[in-house]
Amino acid sequence: MISPGISSTCEVLSNAAGVVGNLFAFVLFVSPIPTFRRIIRNKSTEQFSGLPYIYALLNCLICSWYGLPFVSPGVILVATVNSAGAVFQFIYILIFIVYAENAKKVKMTGLLVAVFAVYAIIVFGSMRLLHPPMRQLVVGYLSVASLISMFASPLFIINLVVRTKSVEFMPFYLSLSTFLMSLSFFAYGMLKHDGFIYVPNGIGTVLGVVQLALYAHYSRESREDSRQPLMTSHR
Repeated sequence: MISPGISSTCEVLSNAAGVVGNLFAFVLFVSPIPTFRRIIRNKSTEQFSGLPYIYALLNCLICSWYGLPFVSPGVILVATVNSAGAVFQFIYILIFIVYAENAKKVKMTGLLVAVFAVYAIIVFGSMRLLHPPMRQLVVGYLSVASLISMFASPLFIINLVVRTKSVEFMPFYLSLSTFLMSLSFFAYGMLKHDGFIYVPNGIGTVLGVVQLALYAHYSRESREDSRQPLMTSHR
């Protein structure tokens, strides 16, 4: 039996981890702002893809639904961070649609409608067809599947860094924020004893460590290369 003192300490620590995770997530949410400033300035989406923001919106919507009290009591900080993320992604998608070419505009609009349709089905189905314990279970598995699918992006970046031996496309502070956010929510999930939170964020933490290790390795190689003489003389 857990004593009230230990339980209270765990609650304080879990809330602290959740708040810190929210702060690091905010850094990630605002990171695309320079890209969209460029889109607005040039009045064109150029070669940028809008799909990452579509995937991110769906992920944020599903995870925010999981964090609400009538689905999963006691993990409201999951709902707050993902609700904020959904707002950011929605704004990015709207900007993308405004400045995209007609073909991209139609495609992105269709995908946006599809995302809200899927979300509406999940909300309606979980509320009308599932009782509370089963509701948390089903939505939890959906949120884990959604989060794990989002890890495809770091895997692509890791592959690119290894292939090019360059960290040009892996900004250090973005990788650090991703790692710290995943670590914070991993701790939050562990303290809340919620596998639907700590399992995907544990995977995210491991990927974050890999990214930081690659950054340290290849940035050091780049510095060493830059110290080599540009010309060598041969006798």
